[in-house]
Amino acid sequence: MADTELAAIRQLLTQRPRPADLAERRARLDGLGSQYPVPPDVRVEPVELGGVRAEWTTSPGADPTRILLFLHGGGYISGSISSHRHMVAEAGREAAARTLALDYRLAPEHPFPAPLEDAVAAYRSLLDQGHAPARIALAGESAGGGLAVATLVRLRDEGTPLPACVWCSSPWVDLENTGTTMTTKAAVDPLISKPYLNELASLYLQGASPRAPLASPMRADLRGLPPMLIQVGSAETLLDDALRLAGVAAAADVRVSLQVWPEMIHAWHLFYQQLAAGRRALAEVGAFVRQAIP
Repeated sequence: MADTELAAIRQLLTQRPRPADLAERRARLDGLGSQYPVPPDVRVEPVELGGVRAEWTTSPGADPTRILLFLHGGGYISGSISSHRHMVAEAGREAAARTLALDYRLAPEHPFPAPLEDAVAAYRSLLDQGHAPARIALAGESAGGGLAVATLVRLRDEGTPLPACVWCSSPWVDLENTGTTMTTKAAVDPLISKPYLNELASLYLQGASPRAPLASPMRADLRGLPPMLIQVGSAETLLDDALRLAGVAAAADVRVSLQVWPEMIHAWHLFYQQLAAGRRALAEVGAFVRQAIP
C-alpha cells in the first residue's frame, strides 16, 4: 500500500539528511537518484546541445520524432542528469518518446538567468536540427518546473514556436516563497522548507528581484502557452505554488490539468521503482504527452 511505501521513502530521507556543504548536497541528490538503476533496454547517449551538456535516453518502442525535453530539480544549486536519469527514462517509456535531459548550469557559480539561457539555447538547437516544435514536450521538476514555464515565456516573447505541451512536477514558481502551504505543510514535508527555499533563492538570484517574471513565472503573463499538466503532492510545502500556477495559467486561457496526489511528498516520481503512486503519476504523464503529440 502507498502508506507503507511512503513510510520507507520517508525513512530513507531521514537517514540521509541534507548536509550544509554545497558539494555534499550535490553528491547527496545524485546519490539518491543513482541508487535506482536504468533498465537495461534503455539506450543512453551523451550529447551537447546549444553548448549545453545533455543526454538522450531511448526505450524500445519510442517514436523517434516525439521528444521530451526535461529540466531537473534541485533548487537551481544541485541536481543533474545523473540524479534524474532513471525517472526521465521511465517518463520517456510511458510517453513513447525519446527523452533529452539537460545539464543546465547551476548557481551560485552561474546565477539567474544562466539556467534559463541554457534551456532556451537547447530548445532552439532542437529546432535548428529540424525537430518540429509540435513534436516536443517540455518538462521540469521543482525548480526545473519553474524553469520550464519561464523558458516558455521567454520563447513566446522572442517569437520562437512553442512546444506541444509542458509537464510541471511540483513546480517552484514563487521565489518569494509566499505560499500558505510553506507553513501549513511544513510538518509533513520531509524535503522542502521555507528557510531552505529562501536560501536557494538567494543563491540563485544574487540580487535579482524574486518578483521578476522569469525568475518567478507565477508572476508572468502566461497567455499563449501550450497545454500544461501540473502534478503536485498534498504533503508538499510547494503545494500552493502548483495551485497558484494553475490559477494564473487558467486565467490566461491556458489549458491546464492540475493533479494533486494525496499524501505524496516532493519529487515522489523519483522513487517510482518502489512507490506505486510514482508509477501511476508517470503513466499519467505519458498519456498527457501522447495526447498532445499523437
